Amino acid sequence: MAPKPQQGKSSGGRKVPKTVRNKETLSVSEEAEPMNMESMGHPEIYPLVLTTKTQGIFNCRVKEDFTDEQPYKLIKKQDIFADFHKRGAISDFHPFKKIIQEYPGDELLLVYDKDFKYGFNFYLIGTEEGKENYFNPPAVSEEQEHKESKERVPESILIYKPPISKPWVSLGSEKEIEEESVKESTKQITYMISRKRSEFGAPIKFSDQNASSVKDAYMECTAYPDKNFTLMKLEKDVGMQAVPHVKDTSTQTRWTYPQNATMQYYPREFLEEEKEILGQSKAVTDFLNNVSISVEIALQQNEIMNTFTDDWKCLAEDEGTFGDKSDAHLKEYQSFTDLHNLSEKMITCVSWHPDIYGLIAVSVAVRLSFEDRVYFSGKLLLQPSLILFWSFSDPIHPQLMLEGPDDIFCFKFCPTNPNIIAGGCINGQIVMWDITAHADRIEHIKTGGTRSKKPILKPMFLLEPDSNKEAMYIRHCAVSSIENGHKKVITDIHWLSDTFEINRMGSVFENRSEICCQLVTCSADCTICFWDIRPQKSSIPQPAEKKKEEIVEIPFDIPTTFLHLDLSWKPLFKITLSKGETSLDHCPTKISVCEDYLLSKAKDKLLAQNKIVEAEEMNPYQNLESGLTNILRPIDDFCTKFFVGTEEGEVIYTDWKLERDPETGRLMTKKPVNLCTVHDGAVHTVQRSPFYKDIILTIGGWNMAIWKEGVMTGPLLQSCCAPKKYTSGHWSLTRPSVFYIGREDGYIDIWDLLEKTHEPAQSQNICITMITSIKPWTFSAKQQFIAVADYYGTLHILEIPWTLSRPSANEASSVSHYFEREVRHLEYVEQRKKIREQEKKEMELETEKKKVKTYQKSKEQIEAELQMDYESYLELEKTTLLHLGLIKVTDTMSFMDLI
Repeated sequence: MAPKPQQGKSSGGRKVPKTVRNKETLSVSEEAEPMNMESMGHPEIYPLVLTTKTQGIFNCRVKEDFTDEQPYKLIKKQDIFADFHKRGAISDFHPFKKIIQEYPGDELLLVYDKDFKYGFNFYLIGTEEGKENYFNPPAVSEEQEHKESKERVPESILIYKPPISKPWVSLGSEKEIEEESVKESTKQITYMISRKRSEFGAPIKFSDQNASSVKDAYMECTAYPDKNFTLMKLEKDVGMQAVPHVKDTSTQTRWTYPQNATMQYYPREFLEEEKEILGQSKAVTDFLNNVSISVEIALQQNEIMNTFTDDWKCLAEDEGTFGDKSDAHLKEYQSFTDLHNLSEKMITCVSWHPDIYGLIAVSVAVRLSFEDRVYFSGKLLLQPSLILFWSFSDPIHPQLMLEGPDDIFCFKFCPTNPNIIAGGCINGQIVMWDITAHADRIEHIKTGGTRSKKPILKPMFLLEPDSNKEAMYIRHCAVSSIENGHKKVITDIHWLSDTFEINRMGSVFENRSEICCQLVTCSADCTICFWDIRPQKSSIPQPAEKKKEEIVEIPFDIPTTFLHLDLSWKPLFKITLSKGETSLDHCPTKISVCEDYLLSKAKDKLLAQNKIVEAEEMNPYQNLESGLTNILRPIDDFCTKFFVGTEEGEVIYTDWKLERDPETGRLMTKKPVNLCTVHDGAVHTVQRSPFYKDIILTIGGWNMAIWKEGVMTGPLLQSCCAPKKYTSGHWSLTRPSVFYIGREDGYIDIWDLLEKTHEPAQSQNICITMITSIKPWTFSAKQQFIAVADYYGTLHILEIPWTLSRPSANEASSVSHYFEREVRHLEYVEQRKKIREQEKKEMELETEKKKVKTYQKSKEQIEAELQMDYESYLELEKTTLLHLGLIKVTDTMSFMDLI
């Protein structure tokens, strides 16, 4: 008798068993024995699976050709053989080819197994006897039915089975018990006090004596902190009660100490009578005559030399700079690799935290081409896109992990508030994070738990990692709109300075809020966008009921700082760099705004603002709408031009201000002021010098170039082709003449313009793969680091040697004079070009004049010239004949008579 059917669903819209799903992956040979139900007492039944295509060929579709009243159909053998001939081994009946060939009849019975009684959705009856039994089932006796009912055990009845002792198998519970059990954390101290046996019971007599007169009679035990016996507070019972905020204020000036002070409101002047008396006074006249010579000598000395310069100090600097050449290489300090995410990822951007020592953030992305990204797009959605925060105190576990909607290719800390971070994704969206709630966690790392103002330098073996090894995942609090933003990967992002802000026309206004609230981004979609993080005023006021409907519940762990921007953030305005004659646009990769150099020198200002914010206990980014109500004052003399590097290796100097088309009246981007093609590949770096606001370094392709803003004739310096392709670069933060360039073979070229200008001063190998980002950082005058990221996802922290970090006495002025000489050289070359062009024009004019004179000769002059040419020809002919011996000199006949 057949077993109880399995609980399953039919093939028409029902779940197919696992064996059905895996059927296509199994290859059955013709010689394989087909499976039948002999074990269940039905050897004539052969279960099989019919696909939708096979059901359509034989007209045996579920719920159409098969019904509950007639769940079977007779199929002709000729039709099955025709299917074998047409589809071959892929036919669903092919595993039963031998059974079908040996079948004596002309029609086989195919039955629809609705309840999957035999494991599949259909079964085939392979004998005539089985087909007859199906149509006319034999009668079953009452005794056999009673016996089968006894064998059938209901599922609801539970049969008790006594427990059987088995050996102990560990499943990890003893580890949980061990972790939850209380253990002594401190080491037990054992004291042993001994005494001679002969001294037991001896009388003791105490007396006073001077401790200083007896040797080893006095020992002082002073208290000192010992880290080995520091008790960690594991639990703390704290009671809290809500009370109103109390603030003490006073209106009277706080008294400090008495101090004598004087104030003069206007200068005291002599009267006319007093002036006449002093002018005629002999004492005043003698005094001025005696002092004037000394004053004149002192003024001349001040003009000739600086008397306050320390000559010994300058001498020591020069000796150390040019004498110590051994310590000139970058030293490996530390490296970071994400061991938890072992997928193939590369580092796309690196940025040091502005005010926390030893904290650095990196963004990672999957190492795939565009075609591979499209192919693996489903898998990539399951992997998180992160920005990792690494600390010197823990090289294994990231301190924070910022999650984004897609891979991050560039990001920047806000200059006025490092807890605000903006990043650009590969899908063209701008992402905002607010880590203010986690500021205490990362600030606690820099000094090992103390709150000192200055971080303490410690060796690596004394830096203790944080006890909490679980990294914090922080979701983004706002993301830009996909429809109105960039369409391709964002290649660069910058915060605009807090000294100005711009409107939709590109005009510059004074920023009274003194916080950075605007961004500029460039993308591979040939656009440059300007963004404002403040809420924009809508022209159509929304009703209160609609505003209530739009309120969405936000998770408690996501800040509401930029809630007004989420999925609705649009750029303030866009600009495109048109190529002019064609309809194509330039594709920007890197940009450099004129105020970038101010942000690199704003560290002291940033610390002061942070102190003010902490004192007021208020985040200025929580009230962004206040800056929109003020009437701003325009800044007229502001430079709105900036540098752009393109994918084709071009360096463009253009203006972000928009102008109206005189014909259509629409706002359009101005034409580029200057365009030069000096790089033979995409530009990876466009950066202003931290010492000179008008000097720009560009790196791309196989070379680098240095530009000066305002000089339109070309770069001041252009290198020759490097052995390998350049990938990134950065200026030195302490030496004006030094900059670093990363190559695709893992080397770093260190350039020193005071030493060499035609080639790097030195090259050093850092890793075995391409360098993707370089970012130096100055911690103190004695310690500087440079972060180097590679293509395999490893972040290398290198310590900059003293020779590359300590500038010489007059290095800034020497480099400035070098740039000025190059500018004069370019001007001279340009003048020589103009002179040569003028000379060329003059020579062409003279040639034209000669041609004109030749055509203006008279007829007599032309005949005279022809006669002279003819006589010279005759003379030449006579000389030739004499040399050949055809005529003699003694001949009296003239040559004319001979002719």
